[in-house]
Amino acid sequence: MIGIINYGAGNIFSLTAALDRLNLQYGMVDTEADLEKYSHIIIPGVGHAGAAMEKLKDTGLVEAIKKLTKPVLGICVGMQLITEHSEEGNADLLDIVPVKTKKFDKTLNIKIPHMGWNAVSPKNNSLFEGVEDNTQFYFVHSYFIEYNPTFDIASADYGLTFSAAVQKDNFYGVQFHPEKSGKAGELILKNFSNLSL
Repeated sequence: MIGIINYGAGNIFSLTAALDRLNLQYGMVDTEADLEKYSHIIIPGVGHAGAAMEKLKDTGLVEAIKKLTKPVLGICVGMQLITEHSEEGNADLLDIVPVKTKKFDKTLNIKIPHMGWNAVSPKNNSLFEGVEDNTQFYFVHSYFIEYNPTFDIASADYGLTFSAAVQKDNFYGVQFHPEKSGKAGELILKNFSNLSL
């Protein structure tokens, strides 16, 4: 059963609608005790990474999340939160995956935010089982996770190569919105629900 970190910075409706379509059971995590109820944890997120981190701190869940040994998936800003630092608000984040979240550079001659469908190149990873190379996923973001081959499990290109997904141990993150990415996105959520460590 999936627990969704409920900290006021995620588009929970879209996510729960996708989980409902997949018949995946879920509940909300409001307290540290709630973390024990679920086998898998999702950190959703939209908006400003620095502000989201402050909201997460307000829940008192930060240290408990960092100690989790069950599968954890950060989505969009939720993915950025598991990195060490974001240029958005010059914010120190959870520092679970030792990479940085950076702002897209306007000199790359790209539209910011990066919004819409983009091809993703996954590596051989359980989260992307059944997902073909260059599958399209839906993105909405102005900040990106720097590419690091040690933690990268899927990359995308938008003026530069960035990590569309990362993994360190039991922590996973996806920059795109699986809940808005059609069948491919639903496959990611289903694969996550089937991860065992």
